[in-house]
Amino acid sequence: MKKMKHLIYIPFVFLLACIGTLPSHAEESPLIEQADSVYNADNFQQAADMYLNVIQTEGPSAKLYYNLGNTYYRLGQMGNAIISYERALRLDPSDKDARNNLAFVNARITDRPGERGTFLGNALDAISSYMHSNAWAWIAFVCFVLTLSGLLAYLFSQNIAIRKTGFFGGIITILGCCVCLFFSYRSATIAIADNVAVITVPSTILSTTPRVPQDRSQEAMLLHEGTRVTILDSVRSTTDSINALWYDVQVDNAHRAWINAAAVRKI
Repeated sequence: MKKMKHLIYIPFVFLLACIGTLPSHAEESPLIEQADSVYNADNFQQAADMYLNVIQTEGPSAKLYYNLGNTYYRLGQMGNAIISYERALRLDPSDKDARNNLAFVNARITDRPGERGTFLGNALDAISSYMHSNAWAWIAFVCFVLTLSGLLAYLFSQNIAIRKTGFFGGIITILGCCVCLFFSYRSATIAIADNVAVITVPSTILSTTPRVPQDRSQEAMLLHEGTRVTILDSVRSTTDSINALWYDVQVDNAHRAWINAAAVRKI
């Protein structure tokens, strides 16, 4: 596992209209320094509680979720560690340490679901998640400026070579602008998605109906901590006077079933 580190929070920016300036380097919060000290003293449960408190009082950041993920891993809570790393990457997709630690933990969970989604969709998601949505938007903005420059060169230059360069260069940059805007939108959509969850209990039996299986015929499959699922629907079910929320989830392209909401946490 990677050692503890300090990251800068990049605010979420949506498309070109919402582009903002990069934040300045701020001094480390005393509460974070205290949590780091507790972590380094191997008091992992206390450290987790302190990181969660900082997130609630001072707001989330990629650095906090990264450190929280490390803490949960030390506690043996693989599901919560995966959720924390995923949240860190939603705030800062360029965080290689969080990405490496996420892959490290994912390689150690029990379940190995089959193929998810389509090849094209997965490829587009991978490219979109490579950078934050505001980074894609800045590139789109640069392409737009270059397009305007090319247009001006084409309209007002007397040099044929410059006019040709402006014309064809403008076509390329306007296409690049559109592509980057698409990836910016897709990256933002991934970052705010609330239909992805991770199993946080040691194991759970999924059901063919939104209730606790009454016999083996109603048992769909057994899944373990750390497995990622996509929530398709939800319903409340009452069994023996116990009201519980159930999620209709897709595990992979071939498996779909109902799971008790208490067994998972949304990313």
